Amino acid sequence: MMQRTTSNLLRYTTRQRTSSSSLPPISSRSIHIEKKLKDLKITLPPPPQPKANYNIVCHASSNMLYISGHLPITNDGELLTGVVGDDGDGKSIEEGYAAARLAALNMVSTMKEQLGDLDRVEQVVKVFGIVNSTVDFKSQHLVMDGCSDAIMEVFGKPVGYHARSAIGTNTLPLDASVEVEAIIQIKE
Repeated sequence: MMQRTTSNLLRYTTRQRTSSSSLPPISSRSIHIEKKLKDLKITLPPPPQPKANYNIVCHASSNMLYISGHLPITNDGELLTGVVGDDGDGKSIEEGYAAARLAALNMVSTMKEQLGDLDRVEQVVKVFGIVNSTVDFKSQHLVMDGCSDAIMEVFGKPVGYHARSAIGTNTLPLDASVEVEAIIQIKE
């Protein structure tokens, strides 16, 4: 009974939206992510490979994708390294932001490789970001905005809008400036 009621409601809502406004039906996506990337002039880096003994992604059930930690690797294969922080040798918030943005684009590249079509992303559920930072640095959340902003730029609302944690640590593998991982809900 519940399934039938939900189906009827969706049909009714879709019919109402289609006939009474210029908005697209609720049941269809109105953007194509590949075109959006092109319009934004975003070139994804090559999908990264694991740097140790782990899988870059794990599919759980039929609609969840767990993405392992991704580092900020440029399209030319250069890893952005170094500590972010207030001491004289530390990277600035802006440099950390750029590294987090790049790590996010590496994750999007992995999603594309794994899913074949980025429009299969139903929801970016959660992002976890780690910033290689000095002890006195307290702006990890601003650095990780680089990741969140990139995800929102690519997927938009509501798909890209996600929960997030941002923490600091005194070191990361390969001296990377940031590392990000994510949980993604995908269309079956």
